[in-house]
Amino acid sequence: MAHAKNRRDPVFEPIVPLPSDSFVWRNDDYPMPWSVWNQHGECEIHLIRRSAGTCHAGDFIGPFNPGDLYLVGSNVPHDWVTPLGPGEIIKGRDVVLQFDQGRLLDASASFPELRTLGTLLELSRRGLIFVGTTKDVATELLEAIGGSAGLERFVLFLRLLHVLSVSSEFRVLSSAGFAPNLDAEANGVLRDALEHIATNCHEELRLADLADRVGMTESSFSRFFKRMTGNTFTRHMTELRIAKACQLLVHTDKPVTEICHEVGYINISNFNRAFRTVRGMTPSRYRSLTLR
Repeated sequence: MAHAKNRRDPVFEPIVPLPSDSFVWRNDDYPMPWSVWNQHGECEIHLIRRSAGTCHAGDFIGPFNPGDLYLVGSNVPHDWVTPLGPGEIIKGRDVVLQFDQGRLLDASASFPELRTLGTLLELSRRGLIFVGTTKDVATELLEAIGGSAGLERFVLFLRLLHVLSVSSEFRVLSSAGFAPNLDAEANGVLRDALEHIATNCHEELRLADLADRVGMTESSFSRFFKRMTGNTFTRHMTELRIAKACQLLVHTDKPVTEICHEVGYINISNFNRAFRTVRGMTPSRYRSLTLR
């Protein structure tokens, strides 16, 4: 592994439950200091309340939308990226619940009912997104936890885990061969690259420049990026730009031609082609559907 220029250690999110709680529940604005490519030993249930963007979970990368509900397991690197303008903040974008699976598995020695969570926790090592009725019921429970305390809070937590563990309404995100990468140097390199791309995706970014930034050759960085994210640099750039375009189409009255240039496309034909590839429709059609 080549050494990155100005390499920073990967973010390991500080997860410290209150003395009265066995898990962490938060409603986060975006961005927060930990809104980066990160990993931690705790499992994370993650609800997107508002905004769209790109989800990274293990070697998966794909779009996310309001209402999406995820479970990522212990040490699975993850990030939910929404391209923002300078100084822009999305209030209350995420609801996050983080828990220590080891404590649950240890408790199963005294409470054998908890052993039924084993399959769910094993699957979560590849990242899961829940859909259908499961998503609706789990979202309601997750939101209720935020307004509860004491034993009621813990009971709701167990009900949430039960709903997820007995459901078949989910999709596995990462590939079958994926295993969490605990290489701190590799995660630090990728974190720096992803942050730079997200901040500058509206500009002309070249693979060679990014490779130089992290201290690799262009070919080495291309292989590294594909291995770590499951996506090519070009596809990643396209998805980030289109995610930003979707935000502008829904939340502003700017014409499509102006949005095209604002997210980094020189001409409208290329923008329309890229948008159709990612979203399956034209920008104008997307706007008309979301405004109904």
